[in-house]
Amino acid sequence: MAQHFLKPGLSSLSGLERLARTVRPAGGTISAATHMHFLGIEISHGGTRAVAIDLEAASISAEAWVPHAWIEGLPSGYREQDPLKWIEAADSAIRQCLAMLGEEKSRVAAIGVAGPQRGLVMLDATNRIVRPSKLQGDTSVKKQADEIARAFGGAPGLVELTGQAPGIDSAAAECLWLKQHEPYHFQRATSLLTAQDFISYWLSGERSTDAGSASTTGLFDLRSRSWSADLMEFIDPKLAELLPPVIASDQPRGNLRAALAREWGLSGEVQIAPGSGAPMLATLAAGCVTPGTVAVELGNMGVVAGIRDEPVIDFRSEVAALCNAAGGWMGLGTTGNVAIAPEILRRHYGWSHDEFEAMVASVSPGADGLLLLPYFSGEVMPRLPEGCGVLHGITPANFTPAHLARAAAEGVALGLGYAMSRLLDLGFDPPEIRLLGPGSSPMMRQLLADVFGVPVAPVSSHQGAAVGAAMQAAVAFFNHSGEPLGFSEIASYLVSGDPELRCLPDPQTHELYQQLMSRQQYLVDTLHPAGFL
Repeated sequence: MAQHFLKPGLSSLSGLERLARTVRPAGGTISAATHMHFLGIEISHGGTRAVAIDLEAASISAEAWVPHAWIEGLPSGYREQDPLKWIEAADSAIRQCLAMLGEEKSRVAAIGVAGPQRGLVMLDATNRIVRPSKLQGDTSVKKQADEIARAFGGAPGLVELTGQAPGIDSAAAECLWLKQHEPYHFQRATSLLTAQDFISYWLSGERSTDAGSASTTGLFDLRSRSWSADLMEFIDPKLAELLPPVIASDQPRGNLRAALAREWGLSGEVQIAPGSGAPMLATLAAGCVTPGTVAVELGNMGVVAGIRDEPVIDFRSEVAALCNAAGGWMGLGTTGNVAIAPEILRRHYGWSHDEFEAMVASVSPGADGLLLLPYFSGEVMPRLPEGCGVLHGITPANFTPAHLARAAAEGVALGLGYAMSRLLDLGFDPPEIRLLGPGSSPMMRQLLADVFGVPVAPVSSHQGAAVGAAMQAAVAFFNHSGEPLGFSEIASYLVSGDPELRCLPDPQTHELYQQLMSRQQYLVDTLHPAGFL
């Protein structure tokens, strides 16, 4: 099942070949014929994925997926999961990967963890989980998000204070909600951790975070790369004692706990990486580590991320300003209907993925004037939390299943194009876009190239953040071992793309899509204030 990133034996091994001969991981001295394995774990809304990367072969040597479900029966606006289920899923996924590795599991050197942008875990003095975690899409804390914004002069004041404006999906708003609505739980808490830091704490026993994870909470000052004293004081001074220390992105947080090492048949010398948020590590998996590079991930959500060596400050608060997983900063645009809109149409007509794409390909760009605003579940960017889908430009000629398919695909791509346009407004000018994720089909690659107006180059990994977590674990392992390894170096070694799959934009089609994007945004700007969207 090995999935290659780069053909083994190419000259881009660089310093890794030397490192593979000198560093001692759990199994002993590495020789030229011995493989080192690094595990990456991703906690997502739908389940937990684990991958093992064979570093010398530059391939995925094992992979496992374990689903977990939402808590049912909650009030409207609540979306919560039990963090204990994440532990159970991570344990199962890791065991499956180790079973696939067989005797090679003795060569596992380090483990890294990626987690969702939102997923606060509260622990008490005995390390018990205080309450379930709220995840993205939970709107129960809207009042508290608004209260925080008012206290600091709205979004512009918050951006001036910390470089970002924490909103409805922030841990900042959630902490204030807990204090006001569940004071007993808030008083019991002695530790607040993101989902990835919680799993990393379970793995290592070390309570810490990296700047990337911390920047997703809304409690972090991007410019100083430290917790915001002003925000903590406003919500509750107690937060200063509950939040973990921030560690470097290229150093391990500690070793695997002895009890887990025994259960899994691993050495206690296996290291646990700092970990980070899924968008940060997916961007790393796309090979975007140098300033100015941009990656797009297509999964359950669409993510457009640009890397910079200084904070990406957006006073319109559309592009999320964050720290990345490699010691720098990033700007992030998110669209929530990438998978939903096409799936609704496929389900309605009973199409397979291939049949859907054939329908899209059968209609010329622009769908003969049919335009879909694909906000079936609300949208993150543009900010339409209660949005709905709108089909505009219907005529007798274009009201066909094939035209609807084309309009759905184009509506999704134009939404990503809007996110990209906001990065361009903030100074990004990428020569190409790195694309990863299960939604990276030939049709979608060409469509995005035409919308973006620059080449789109897919990378070979569809496992995104899990692969990025393993890559970060490798960097931290080698640096801790006294053999410095940079994020750029490991990205150039592990991340590859097939030149034959690279899509170039068509200038005329790009001009058409620019006009359609303007039309789409005009409809949003007109319908939303009037209460129709």
